[in-house]
Amino acid sequence: MIQIRDLVMQLSGGGHTLTVLDGISLEIPDKQTVAIVGPSGSGKSTLLGLIAGLDRPTAGSIQIDGIEITDMPEAELARFRREKIGYVFQSFHLIPTLTAVENVAVPLELSGVADAVERAEALLDAVGLGDRRGHYPVQLSGGEQQRVAVARAFACRPPILLADEPTGNLDSVNGRHVMELLLALHRDAGTTLILVTHEPQLASRMGRIISLRDGRMASDDVSRGDPMSQEQLR
Repeated sequence: MIQIRDLVMQLSGGGHTLTVLDGISLEIPDKQTVAIVGPSGSGKSTLLGLIAGLDRPTAGSIQIDGIEITDMPEAELARFRREKIGYVFQSFHLIPTLTAVENVAVPLELSGVADAVERAEALLDAVGLGDRRGHYPVQLSGGEQQRVAVARAFACRPPILLADEPTGNLDSVNGRHVMELLLALHRDAGTTLILVTHEPQLASRMGRIISLRDGRMASDDVSRGDPMSQEQLR
């Protein structure tokens, strides 16, 4: 369960204060699939980053499984993220000097997994890139890089998978492939999946759609049924 209460995020500069999020409150149960939508500048990516603990809010509370993360010490928060959260960035964020398999192995090695490389190879096989494991990011297409990023995000089998515009830099074919991978991870592992998207077709695949406007909740469509059952019927 993710519980967010009265979340505020403000940025200051040039003598002005910009309110990016203004009093967001919501709960996301385990295993739910959620799309966060809204116009550019509405606070979508900021909200996702705060849930991931990548930034600290100005005010408010974020609890994951009953644990408050907003005031958690940085070293403890880093460990918590490795155990609980996988994050897929729009721009991939692969380490350019590491091969595909080495990129996927990084979170496993940080977690002290003994067979990190073997598990990373199995994950690349699962996303259809077993034959590209020794290639560097520059040698991979955008779709292949994003599949590596998905494998890396899921390497430690986190209960929460967050994706910020995961198909935004991809063509329609690769975008669909990446989306199917994310849904398969959700379905097979019971992962809570939360994604930010501008694409209505992707949002429609989620069990819940949260719309933001000007940093506030504009709507919350929770009447879409059980996402696990929906995906099994597709």
